Amino acid sequence: MKLGKYRNIIFYVATIIFFSCLMYWFFIEGKTLEIGENIAPSKATGSTMWENFVDSFLTNLHHPLALLLAQIVTIIMVAKLFGWICVKLKQPSVIGEMIAGIVLGPSLFGLYFPELSAFIFPKESLGNLQFLSQIGLILFMYIVGMELDLSVLRKRAHDAVVISHASIIIPFALGVGLSYFIYKEFAPDGIQFSSFALFIAIAMSITAFPVLARIVQERNLHKTKIGTVVITCAAADDITAWCILAAVIAIVKAGSFSGSVFVILMAILYVFIMIKAVRPFLIRIAESQKGKGFISKALVAVFFLILIISSYATEVIGIHALFGAFMAGAIMPENVKFRNLFIEKIEDVALVLLLPLFFVFTGLRTQIGLLNDPHLWKIGGFIILTAVTGKFVGSALAAKFLKLSWKDSLTIGALMNTRGLTELIVLNIGYDLGVLGPELFAMLVIMALFTTFMTGPCLDLINYLFKGKKSMVEDDEEDDDNHAKYRVLVSFETAKSGSTLLKLAHNLTQKMNGNKSVTAMNIAPVDELHAFDIDDFEKEQFKNVIDTSNELNLEVTTLFKASTDVENDLANITNKGNYDLLLIMLGKSMYEGSLLGRLLGFTTKIINPEKLLNTVKGKGNIFNNSPFDDVTLQLLDKATIPVGVLVEKEFTSADKVFVPIFNLSDFYLLEYAKRLINNNNSQIIILDVAGQIRNNIEVKELIRSIEQVAPNHITLYNEKKIEKEFLNSQDLMLVSSKSWKNLIDTKSLWLSDIPSTLIISNP
Repeated sequence: MKLGKYRNIIFYVATIIFFSCLMYWFFIEGKTLEIGENIAPSKATGSTMWENFVDSFLTNLHHPLALLLAQIVTIIMVAKLFGWICVKLKQPSVIGEMIAGIVLGPSLFGLYFPELSAFIFPKESLGNLQFLSQIGLILFMYIVGMELDLSVLRKRAHDAVVISHASIIIPFALGVGLSYFIYKEFAPDGIQFSSFALFIAIAMSITAFPVLARIVQERNLHKTKIGTVVITCAAADDITAWCILAAVIAIVKAGSFSGSVFVILMAILYVFIMIKAVRPFLIRIAESQKGKGFISKALVAVFFLILIISSYATEVIGIHALFGAFMAGAIMPENVKFRNLFIEKIEDVALVLLLPLFFVFTGLRTQIGLLNDPHLWKIGGFIILTAVTGKFVGSALAAKFLKLSWKDSLTIGALMNTRGLTELIVLNIGYDLGVLGPELFAMLVIMALFTTFMTGPCLDLINYLFKGKKSMVEDDEEDDDNHAKYRVLVSFETAKSGSTLLKLAHNLTQKMNGNKSVTAMNIAPVDELHAFDIDDFEKEQFKNVIDTSNELNLEVTTLFKASTDVENDLANITNKGNYDLLLIMLGKSMYEGSLLGRLLGFTTKIINPEKLLNTVKGKGNIFNNSPFDDVTLQLLDKATIPVGVLVEKEFTSADKVFVPIFNLSDFYLLEYAKRLINNNNSQIIILDVAGQIRNNIEVKELIRSIEQVAPNHITLYNEKKIEKEFLNSQDLMLVSSKSWKNLIDTKSLWLSDIPSTLIISNP
């Protein structure tokens, strides 16, 4: 038996020793084979082992691959930091990533830390960074093409085309006029006026469709007429602008319009083939995958081949690979789920890993230090003024001509003026072609940043000037009777949790008829949504909630919002909506897998994170040492109304409810118990844990008044020891936030014996 116990260990040790000795013998004997051979001397230059190691380490540190990886790590960290800061400032994260590029360039990092900058971004390494960033841009333009909803464009083509083309031709003309005044001073040597003017004009005319779509979603405008119009305008603008850019590139490369005729004819032939031959082929392939819910690797390979061949074709023709990528995305099958599945496969790599490289590469080219003269800053200001006048004013006047209100017209102008990343792409193409010099390039990059940054404040100012912006809660709920109603807000993340919380809200309000208002709300992170599938996403999220409301015969108002800051938006809507109670589900707990987590039925393995919660301030302190996620803690701290947090274990109804009262501050729970009795005929069992009810006349009177209205529905227990069988028979435990902490501190078995628990805070 003992030999059998150590059999595996003996075999393992014997095998290692035998083959190690065998290899050693081969190495010793192999030394004799070197006699007479020309063996190169060792590359080690140091006299000691440590010096040899240091030399080798420094060599590896400067290896092109190691350098590229270090650059990627630095870029992603800085880009995400500035992106996060901009999100907190209610700005699109892309602005932060654009700023991060400039910060890492010679304008700041290179200026104050020249040696470190030269080490991380040496000139000889920029070629690798450029090519990798171009791959990111190709994938990004592919996604932009897929995000265009051409069916919407066809339905609303008339108004959209008028506004879109007006928003291109007006700034285009102003750009040509601007070129006339700055050509002598800023055009590089050997560049014709026509080439210079065309590039300045296209730079004035660009709208950043992806950034605009995110802003529309974040501000919940996508369902409104104005949101639909501006998305359609931006889509038409994108298609038109990229076609014009392709023609401009062809003209610049050829040197004149006549020289570019053949390039333009080949581009037209390319577009014809893509629409008439490639697109039907892709549609047939997509139809074969219908209903599968996934895309096979073979199909992914086909689509990537189409993307690469399309990009290669346009690069060879002479109109840039990015136009081919955009076209490949635009002709993708229009099936929303199919496009969404494919976007999910490439979006994270393109947007998170590769695209920040482009921002930094642009930043390394941007030398704001060159603008060292007041005259240059005046020219920069004049460029910004021309850009804003052409795009903002041009779009607004076109919208007003189509008889939209001034508020809607100005809103369209502000949104169409967003240039963002798309502008940087155009500017880099101009820089690569030698049309834009370093000084003018820096001015135009600043213009791109400024016009993107001003969009949010402009929209807020427009709403303020036109009687202020109503919150979506106020838009949906304007009845004068609302103040008299008992208003419950149900906020959910998943469809299943929405249905469960709705059942709980029904138990609390079932018999109130017209004196209640129940709103089901879902706030989704804007980064996880795409402009073309947001409606389908919303329908999918609310499907279970609507089905449950029909089963319960409960009238429910639905509320959906795409957000860059879910936690703050939830708190703001809760506090400003004049609600009486917010119901949420317990989020993913930091305690899952620990002892307390197992008491609650959690299974994942995160152990003892109490210390991580010690910094929480305000009302959130009551949940230190409790299995609550950080989002819930923040919400409890910010909410000005009662919040009910459901710890759900197959909750179906609140027919039998257990209410432990630990101290006098818990008595507000009796109001909720009374509400459950009146609306759901619930059986309530109150446990006087500390014996304080018997000594309090006011509370005893309250219980007596409930008994008079609903006899046999409320029972008072004074026993401290509760049988497990009794607890298992209950549907729900109502507990105060402070008492919940007591239960956690004492590691009470109640946590595992009660099927579901509703923790209610009292702000």
